[in-house]
Amino acid sequence: MEKINLTDPDLYFNRELSLLQFQSRVLAQASDESVPLLERLRFLCISSTNLDEFFEIRVAGLMHRAALESTSGSADSLTPEQLLARISDEAHRLVDEQYRVLNEVLIPELGKQRIHFLKRTHWNQKQAAWIKRYFTNDLLPVLSPLGLDPSHPFPRVLNRSLNFIVALEGKDAFGRDSRIAIVQAPRSLPRLIRLPSSLANGDTFVFLSSIIHTHVSELFPGMNVTGCYQFRVTRDSDLFVDEEEIDDLMRAIKGELSSRRLSDAVRLEVADNCSDEMAEYLLHKFKLNQEDLYQVNGPVNLNRLMEIHDLVDRPDLKYPPFTPGIPKRIKNNEDLFEVIRHGDVLLHHPFESFAPVISLLKQAAGDPQVLAIKQTLYRTGADSPLVDALVEAARTGKEVTVVVELRARFDEAANIELATRLQDAGAHVVYGVVGHKTHAKLLLIVRREGRRIRRYAHLGTGNYHAGTARVYTDYGLLTCDKAIGDDVHRLFTQLTGLGKATKLRKLWQSPFTLHKRLMSLIDQEAETARAGKPARIIVKINSLVESKIIARLYAASQAGVKIDLIVRGICCLRPGVTGISDNIHVRSVVGRFLEHTRVYYFENEGDPQVLCSSADWMDRNFFRRVETCFPIEDPTLKKRVINDGLLAYLADNTLAWQLQTDGTYRKIKQGNQKPRNVQRQLLEKLAADPGTEKNN
Repeated sequence: MEKINLTDPDLYFNRELSLLQFQSRVLAQASDESVPLLERLRFLCISSTNLDEFFEIRVAGLMHRAALESTSGSADSLTPEQLLARISDEAHRLVDEQYRVLNEVLIPELGKQRIHFLKRTHWNQKQAAWIKRYFTNDLLPVLSPLGLDPSHPFPRVLNRSLNFIVALEGKDAFGRDSRIAIVQAPRSLPRLIRLPSSLANGDTFVFLSSIIHTHVSELFPGMNVTGCYQFRVTRDSDLFVDEEEIDDLMRAIKGELSSRRLSDAVRLEVADNCSDEMAEYLLHKFKLNQEDLYQVNGPVNLNRLMEIHDLVDRPDLKYPPFTPGIPKRIKNNEDLFEVIRHGDVLLHHPFESFAPVISLLKQAAGDPQVLAIKQTLYRTGADSPLVDALVEAARTGKEVTVVVELRARFDEAANIELATRLQDAGAHVVYGVVGHKTHAKLLLIVRREGRRIRRYAHLGTGNYHAGTARVYTDYGLLTCDKAIGDDVHRLFTQLTGLGKATKLRKLWQSPFTLHKRLMSLIDQEAETARAGKPARIIVKINSLVESKIIARLYAASQAGVKIDLIVRGICCLRPGVTGISDNIHVRSVVGRFLEHTRVYYFENEGDPQVLCSSADWMDRNFFRRVETCFPIEDPTLKKRVINDGLLAYLADNTLAWQLQTDGTYRKIKQGNQKPRNVQRQLLEKLAADPGTEKNN
């Protein structure tokens, strides 16, 4: 077998550049005429939000490495400085495309549907008068202009906030000759203001930035405003907590959260009419370079356009509503414990409802036979019914243990709040394991039934979040299988107590067994292929980065294993390299729902192994997180996962993109084939007819 050198960029894509490729695929949905118009606007906003987080975390991390003058490259041998330069080029192209789509595609199409964004140069007399009153009554009282001089230094600009830099001439009341002022738009102000129907033709909106720009001179009476330009700065938002040096993780994270909004700047966005002098001034103030400057033709924060989807009542321009289905076994029996005792239940979200998971926990909270409930929480959302049920169970005297991951990025504050609420109710709350995020999705209910104790478990690929369960594709397994119940019990003991990892019977776990077992299964398929027998691997994940797994897949391809990878986001493997990855095909599916399921299929000489997991194939998931992987053993459920969760995605010719050897993606063409949209197909197959079930 040829030795695989993954420092060769011809064999390993850079993960940051691959992630930017994913944002381009998301943005492409905004130009897809088969997507409803207001949903296309949402895709534009999603691509912008994703890019913000990319800068806040990944670019910020690279900047720190570059500042330390690190010469060590990543797996593709690029130094931090070289990679930052490549990212700047690609990100500038992506941003330019975002604003081209907004200005040349979406705004004209929205205008045809009587949804308008009115430029200040197009206001008529009545509209201008109404906007003037709005500025005077609603904006002026909360705006605080900041003239810059030795006693008024440059203000602390919050992360991703809307600001204006104003050029002035003249002297103020105190004789000061300040040339520059800053106006910060409070976050409480709406960024889009709807004009009254009596003044508009359809749904008409004015940008807050346009209103401030028009009336900014009123903030500086007697001065001459010679320029007013909007800007936004993006800051490093990763939290650093040295877990070896602290004695209270919650208190340490609270301290870090307070400084996140004012950490180091990583990107500056300005209006494209901003003068070079002002742009250079801002770059200097934020300690950024020219390649960190993004000049945009429109609002500096596209994310705020997301409001339009909810503000405009046009169902014809949105995806049709649907009601998630409920398996017949559950629908016909209110006692979920009885249902699970008669066989495992598989839920495929969002096509099937998340409500049974909530109902199971509520039933457990009120059941006198339930002795204990244990659950991991990574992201749950505000006002979570799951947390309500856990609180109720704790208050009624049940033993409730919750592993709350405080370091779930951008959800830290919410998780601190729910952890406090659970503790106040009497639940045992722990924060996982030092040095490892708890990313596993586990629920365990311990119930006394006659003279025996039975364990009921839920294992999932996604978070315990009722909201995302309607827009993320995920699998959840409800089971009372004794071996799985025992394994989940051991995992919770491991997370809450001390001691060495114990052997599990059916589950695989990061950071101990998952990586080794997956490599072993890949090697097993390779050996089968070398013996001249059919061998196949199908994997559906969000990201593929880990180099040893990629090397094993290359080796399996060389041995003749047919490998299909469905990777939504980052993929560092290069398919189609002659003699290396000829037998590997990679596709990405981007559509209405965020593809989030993690499913692993191994042919296993005609007796397929099918596993679901909380883990992507990344270094962090294998070695720095607590993850679980669980088998789908029931033959009927296994067939469902293979057909609906894998093969249907390989047949999609509407939402799928094919990864090319050079790192680009091409939309799969239908040709003469019948259109196949896997998400629509699963909706039609699994979801209920609207109105026939209670919408969960």
